[in-house]
Amino acid sequence: MKKLDFFTAKEFKPGGWIKNQLKIQADGLCGNLHKIWKDIERSAWIGGDEAQFKNGKQWIAERVPYWLDGFIPMAYLLDDEKLIAVAKRYIDEIISRQQDDGWICPHCNEAKFDDYDLWSVFVVLKALSSYYDCSGDKRIPDVMYKVLKNLYDILTSKKTKLFNWAEYRWFECFVAINTVYKIYGDKWIVSLAKILKEQGTDYNKLTRKWERPLNMWSYDTHIVNITQSIKAEAVSCDILGEEYTDNAEYLHSVLDKYNGTVYGGYTGDECLSGISPIQGTELCAVAEHMFSFEKIYEYSGDFKWIDRLENLAFNAWPATMSEDMNNHQYCQMSNQISTEEFPGKAIFRTNGEGAHVFKVHYCCCTANHCQGWPKFALSAYAHDNESIINAIPIPGTLDSEFAHIDLVTDYPFNHELKYTVKAKRDFIFKIRIPNFSEETTVDGKVFNKNLLSVDLKAGEEREINISFKVTPGFVETPVGLSAVKYGALLFALPASVDDWEYAYVDKELKASFKGSGKTPFSLENPPVTVEANVKRINWGFEDGYNTVCAKLPLSTKPLSAEKNVTLVPYGAAKTRMTEMPLIK
Repeated sequence: MKKLDFFTAKEFKPGGWIKNQLKIQADGLCGNLHKIWKDIERSAWIGGDEAQFKNGKQWIAERVPYWLDGFIPMAYLLDDEKLIAVAKRYIDEIISRQQDDGWICPHCNEAKFDDYDLWSVFVVLKALSSYYDCSGDKRIPDVMYKVLKNLYDILTSKKTKLFNWAEYRWFECFVAINTVYKIYGDKWIVSLAKILKEQGTDYNKLTRKWERPLNMWSYDTHIVNITQSIKAEAVSCDILGEEYTDNAEYLHSVLDKYNGTVYGGYTGDECLSGISPIQGTELCAVAEHMFSFEKIYEYSGDFKWIDRLENLAFNAWPATMSEDMNNHQYCQMSNQISTEEFPGKAIFRTNGEGAHVFKVHYCCCTANHCQGWPKFALSAYAHDNESIINAIPIPGTLDSEFAHIDLVTDYPFNHELKYTVKAKRDFIFKIRIPNFSEETTVDGKVFNKNLLSVDLKAGEEREINISFKVTPGFVETPVGLSAVKYGALLFALPASVDDWEYAYVDKELKASFKGSGKTPFSLENPPVTVEANVKRINWGFEDGYNTVCAKLPLSTKPLSAEKNVTLVPYGAAKTRMTEMPLIK
């Protein structure tokens, strides 16, 4: 397979609904954390008090790089000079504190490394990589080179080895490793890559542990470790000189079988949790799952990872945050009838009674939620030496050495695409056809393949109009209930503790497109809706809680006359019934 390269934030600019979504993010928590949160505003990364990392809390160091990793591409995609200046200030402060030997992280114990989890090194390299990709700042490769050389020296001199988070996330710094090796080519970089893999966790040896979720916390079943891990082969195989085997498909198949969800993620609250619709999925897990799918696609060019990425991005991702992106959940549930804290012991396996509530909490997610939308937007277009590939048809403009391309669309809310292409050189323009399209027309003619290829010559101008025929339908959920999908979108019935006990009574579904507004995933003004017919049933509560529906209904016997209800996109419904019985 031919490795692809994504275009940068200088070349792609979002438009339409995705630009509106990024503006919401910039006006929300992400764009303001440096003003309101001491862990960002007064962090030791920029000269603040290192005491915040003492007493076993060294992992708090992840917060600034987590935030920057998404804040940076958001600022550059929006061309927001004020936000770009904030990003530069933080990067400048971090770089200015790099020591002569290359060490760059805050370190409250200069005398030894044996208790220092090197995850902080990995995550700051991730943020530096984002800044280099967006800004082109020529200082950054040398900074990363020195960080990696220092990491190599630490590991080869046996000052420490990988443990805890670094052991389970060894592959996270391979994006930086690949960049630095491409520029410098030093043999020690390959040696470092091999050391990291040798000391890191082999997830292929853990799959039996994923088959039976336990009510206990462990690194082996931690959902964020796992969603990060599926990209390990894709980001590491080339520099390690190993054959690419699509190992991610094997890992995904096991995880999906035993912990899958109707929205395409895996349950994990905070560790793997089975297939119940009232178990949760951590926000950070969705963010990292999306990033893993993006990197696997970038390496493999296989559109199956884009299909899975869209399921997460258009459904799970907006569901876990408030519309204004000022509040978030730690764990989302596909069937959730209340946002109140559980009145007793949490139903989650390792999280507390308030993990599903919308507020600012669970600080890893407060910082890490920034990367979801910007990195997704930057995955829309990729290229090789002869082609541009548009895998995700979101609205925006690509202006590259190949061509100037405008795409006007409201996808995924509707299924009409209008491209205007002006070629600057000869190239092949390739457009993914989603696997849910029942019939595709290109410029009015039926097209029956999953990839459209258009040859363009330098100076040629071309308009391409594409339409996907899509009808809403039912899919079976992991617990054997039914859910409604329309294209890439999952739909749910907005619910409350007084109105939620329903079953679908037929397969009659009617979709209506209304157009996306300033708030794309709005509950009050959803861009698209689906009408369905339901009847009330006796569902029951979980373990006597009056704010949590049971995993499965007590009975599917109808208790009321049929009525018509309006379903909205899953990501717009913050309390919802997504998985329901389909009865005759």
